[in-house]
Formats: sequence, C-alpha cells, structure tokens
Amino acid sequence: MYQLIKHLILVTLFINIISGCSTKNDKSKTLNIVTTTGMIEDAVKHIAGNKATVTSLMGPGVDPHLYKAVQGDLNLLSNADIIVYNGLHLEGKMSDVLGKLARTKPVFAAGNGIDHSTLRYPSSQDAVDPHIWFDVALWSQAVKYIGQNIAQIDSSNSAFYLKNTNDYIDELKKLHQEVKETINTIPEEQRILVTAHDAFGYYGDAYNIEVKGLQGISTVAQAGLKDVDDLIELLIERKIKAIFVESSIPKKQIEVVVENCKEQGHTLSIGGTLFSDAMGDPATPEGSYVGMVKHNTKTITKALK
Repeated sequence: MYQLIKHLILVTLFINIISGCSTKNDKSKTLNIVTTTGMIEDAVKHIAGNKATVTSLMGPGVDPHLYKAVQGDLNLLSNADIIVYNGLHLEGKMSDVLGKLARTKPVFAAGNGIDHSTLRYPSSQDAVDPHIWFDVALWSQAVKYIGQNIAQIDSSNSAFYLKNTNDYIDELKKLHQEVKETINTIPEEQRILVTAHDAFGYYGDAYNIEVKGLQGISTVAQAGLKDVDDLIELLIERKIKAIFVESSIPKKQIEVVVENCKEQGHTLSIGGTLFSDAMGDPATPEGSYVGMVKHNTKTITKALK
C-alpha cells in the first residue's frame, strides 16, 4: 500500500510539472498569422514583432481581385492561429474559404476597422472601393483595428502589441504628411493620375490629385473598346503627358492607349510602374508599405511635374 501511494504521488507531481510547462509554453507561444495581401502582412509584422510568424498568401505582382486559393494556401490557412484579410470584396474569390475558417478560429477583415462613411462607392452603392491602403490616414485606422484584435486574441502580450501599433501609426502620420507635401509640388493643372485600373481613388481624395482608371475598381471585368476610346479622348483633350502601368496588371492595354494617342498626334509616355494591389519584392524598399507609398508618390511626381 505504501508503494502504491508513493507511486500515485510521483505520477501526480509529474503531471503537475508537465502542466506547468505546457502553460508556460502557451504564454510564450509564437503565433502563426496568415494574411492575404502584402500590405496587411507588413502591418502585422510591425504590430506582432517577434511574437508571431507572419505569412502572406499573395506576393509581389499578384492581383487579389482574381486570386484563388491553392492547396498550399489551404494548408497555411488551416494551420494559422489568426487570419487577417482586407475585406470590402477585395478577395472576392476567397470569401467562401475565409467564411468557413471563421467558424473555427479568429478570422477578421482589416476593412472592418474603417469608418464606413469614409468609404468610396465610385459606380454604385453595391461596389465599394476596397483599396483603402492608398489613403495613409485611412490605412492607419485599419492598422489600429488589426492591433486591437491581435491584442485581444493574445491578451497576455496585449501591451506589447498596442505599443507597436501606436509606434507604427506615428510613422504613418509622418508618411501621410510627406505624401501631401510632395504631390502639392505638381502644378494643379497637371495633377491627373491615369492608371490601368481605378485603384487610386482614395489616394486622389486624400492628396488632391484627379484619378482616372482604364478599368473599374476591380480587374475582374476587362475594359471595353469604348473605355479605351473615352480614355484616349480625355488624354488628348487634357494634353496629359504621362500614363502609368501597375505591377500586378498586364500593361498591354496601356501600351495600346499610348500607341493610339501617338497615331492621333499626341505624345504620351509611360510615366513608370506603380504598385497598386501588391507591393514590391521583399528585398527592395518597395517591399514595405511605407516604401511602396514613397515609390508611387515619387514616380507620379517626377512624371507629372
């Protein structure tokens, strides 16, 4: 009997030690966070720091409007502790997958952190513009929302996440002011940004530059002949000297516009490549959100001044 009691005590002590270690590991666990776009990945990395491994499904040059999850993505999403996506119908083809995953784990949209009265509806009340990251002040709202959600989910590290969120928002405030001042150096009559699709509406509203896109807010529907003809007429009539291609969209239609303008006696140049729905390569400055915004602003300003 003595040996049995001794054995039970030892087993109980062993279980308590294992339980204690397990609790400690849970508190110090590195989160596995999966995001859809690079812009969200960048924000989460600033917020989570060394408390999380962050992976984006959509890399440089990827169009989120057309993106479909592949088997490797489904594995990443299934193993994620947290999933953060843009929302506002940007990832339209992934809606069902994200909805099903939300039943079993924390899944939230950065766009839910935006004051919806500030959202753009360029064509109708049914078509919200999802490109919220192009107004840096608006994107700061999304960053704050992401930080608050991660802090709530991993409450043991909430102070760490909230401090990082506030530090990053301070950096974004400076970027917002820098973009304003740079765009203001373009003469007002030359301040018109023409791109492959209507991704820069928030940028135009925030920084006082007129924006025109060959395609609408989504790349799902291709531009028709009338869209091309109307844009060419505008470019010639307004004597616009530069048009921009986008890294995530084929440039063929833009090249057609340039050639047609030339045939009608109007010299139109391609002012450069802008990053719209995807950031640059991670090894480059444009591979960060701040670097991407600075690159776009510098490219636009240089071409239009």
